[in-house]
Amino acid sequence: MKPGKTSWRIKSVSIFSFLFSYMLSFVFEGQVLYSLLKDSGLKADSYIVTGIVATCIGLFSCGFFIKTLRMAKSIMAGGMLVSLAATLPFFFAPSALWLAALGVTGFSASCAIAAWGYFLKAFTPRDERIHSCADVLIASNILMTLINVVAMNISPLIGLALSTSCLFIGTLLVWRLPADETPAPATTAERNSPGDLKKPMILLFLFVSIITVNSGLMYQVINPAFAHLTGLVSGYWAIPYIIALVVMRNLPAKTNRSLILYLGMVMIMGAFISFMLMGRGAADYLVINTLMLGACGIFDLFWWSILGGMLDYAKNPVKVFGIGLSANVFGVLCGGILGLGVTSIALPDAQVTVIALTVVCVTLVLLPPLNRQLVMLLKNHVYLTAYSGMSEKQQSSIIQHTEILVPLTQREKDVLLQVLTGKSNKAIAEVLFVSENTVKSHLKNIYAKYDVNSRSELISFILKNRIP
Repeated sequence: MKPGKTSWRIKSVSIFSFLFSYMLSFVFEGQVLYSLLKDSGLKADSYIVTGIVATCIGLFSCGFFIKTLRMAKSIMAGGMLVSLAATLPFFFAPSALWLAALGVTGFSASCAIAAWGYFLKAFTPRDERIHSCADVLIASNILMTLINVVAMNISPLIGLALSTSCLFIGTLLVWRLPADETPAPATTAERNSPGDLKKPMILLFLFVSIITVNSGLMYQVINPAFAHLTGLVSGYWAIPYIIALVVMRNLPAKTNRSLILYLGMVMIMGAFISFMLMGRGAADYLVINTLMLGACGIFDLFWWSILGGMLDYAKNPVKVFGIGLSANVFGVLCGGILGLGVTSIALPDAQVTVIALTVVCVTLVLLPPLNRQLVMLLKNHVYLTAYSGMSEKQQSSIIQHTEILVPLTQREKDVLLQVLTGKSNKAIAEVLFVSENTVKSHLKNIYAKYDVNSRSELISFILKNRIP
């Protein structure tokens, strides 16, 4: 019996979790890598930057040469095999191969990560993608924590062996994924024109890149300040992150999660202010790390699930998923470079906090237009105000209670209701049994009555007047 999509979904999530735990524990600012470099007496800066840059390039570029599910499977399998081979030099004495191998494995593994976007779209329904994203983040971080404890407290080589074992298991399992099944096409109500995706993607890229500058500062400024608490750091570091993911994953679908993003920003500000005011003991670490990593969990699930929702609006899900995740990596890279500069000139903690708070202020400015653009695109996404999730009575009330100078005709109301469900002009014409030109004429009248110039402005205006 051929497995159903639910079975493939579970398998693809498992495979990705093993792959991602390898990345988190080793290639991407991983404690296995830090521990290996420390034991070998090597300066970490060039290795860390190399791994991050290679990861960013792989994520960003992979979508430009993957066009089908079969190609995505091949890239995942090939990327994981190359990463396995490139990890082998780290089991031996340090050499020039280490830096080159880190660049190779960063690029190849990140290509495999981006390729998973095809499987996320193919096997997980859009309204369930937040759960799949949460599942992979939770599982991979649990595995990473176990590996970190071993690498930091027992042996970096044993930690490397465990990390590589996760990659090996994922490589064995990836061959079981299908390559002859294509994702279900987006419904007419879900499908927007390609131009509609560009602006939200740019805003999301900017938002993610800027807010994750603080993550880079965390890696280079906050974490080293508590390096003496090895046992506590190795076991507790990702726990607040995992807890935040679990809570966010299990919130009711109707929860206004965009408000939680503001809570995340408050937590980041609290973390850096606490870092400035508190000491460097165990209790201080628990407070600072809980605030910082809890906020990271909120933000990571936000943009991962937003990217998952965007997959239906792009012909190439790998490009959307990869470029979206590269924004995260790019932000960490910028923050890391900034952090290295801060530590090299011994900038006081108060000034580091000012930098972090400035970053948060910039993201606060970006969040409202980002949310507005995403409302236009992802009408059913759990993070956004979803018109299509309301009852017919609520939908009608929105239109009836919206103040305009000239009332809409009944036909204009019919057209507006279809617009608010995301249908194209052609689809509206089919539903109402009229021509597209007639629909355009009605829309022109509706725009004039609401004093707007586009669908985006119209929908934004209407939803601001929605009835609770």
